Amino acid sequence: MFSNRTRIFIAFIFLLSLGLLLYLGIYELAAVAVLMIILLIWDYFRQGTLVVAAKFFHHKDFDRAEALLKEMSNPRWLSKKRRGYYEYIYGGICINKQDFEAAEKHYETAAQYPLQSLNDHVAALVTVANISIRHGDYEKANAYLLLAEQHDDKITAKMKDVISKLHKEIKTKNKG
Repeated sequence: MFSNRTRIFIAFIFLLSLGLLLYLGIYELAAVAVLMIILLIWDYFRQGTLVVAAKFFHHKDFDRAEALLKEMSNPRWLSKKRRGYYEYIYGGICINKQDFEAAEKHYETAAQYPLQSLNDHVAALVTVANISIRHGDYEKANAYLLLAEQHDDKITAKMKDVISKLHKEIKTKNKG
């Protein structure tokens, strides 16, 4: 929920408070300060800087979003809900940078985790299919499109249209 600089600043304030509270003998509040420091550390590993990065991502400030995502020491430690969204955002950043191989890997990973909405999940699957078509891997593209079509009754009409266009593209490229 915080950037790392903000998290360190808040932890430093709580650490100073802890020292003062221990000096004054107010042990109950000192325990609260310790709990807050532990909560900040736990939040770093389970939530990371994802919320702030998502804000920049949605405002199309991809450089700042990527910098915040890179602040996380190990994305595998994120909670399951956050890990999928981390991969989804990073995939979008890679698409923006036209690094399609990295984008494919991130979207494949994102599709393995729960995302904020079913449409995001289907978008990740469709993006992997689209990149696979561009690389000539039509079997993989078909497999991902079939996974996306399993949610056919719950996705938007626009996404259904994209899926049908990709199927047509696969058919025309397989004939040629």
